[in-house]
Amino acid sequence: MPGNQPYDPAQGGNHHYARNRDGFGASRAALAIHTVADIAAAFLGLWILLYLLEANQANVFVQFVEGGADWLAWWSQDIFTMDTDGVRVLLNYGLPAVIYLLVGHGIAARVRRL
Repeated sequence: MPGNQPYDPAQGGNHHYARNRDGFGASRAALAIHTVADIAAAFLGLWILLYLLEANQANVFVQFVEGGADWLAWWSQDIFTMDTDGVRVLLNYGLPAVIYLLVGHGIAARVRRL
């Protein structure tokens, strides 16, 4: 039949492959952004948990987590000044954790759509 031609990949037809290849980079970038946001939020959540459970402040690991959480939440320190230390830590470190999650996942979703 004259209308049915055998498929020849050398003539083109790999537009789908080209689109997926370009989307692969965007997908990897989105995954990286998503992962960084999750790690930042997890680090802040871990500090909140360690503080509320009254972990040993002299422990090297606890000091490391506290230092990392302070670095990640420098911009939100003392937004909330409660008398209860546990609530203060929960709010001052929980707010940036939530914001990192929302912003990171939003940017990752936007990058994935590109």
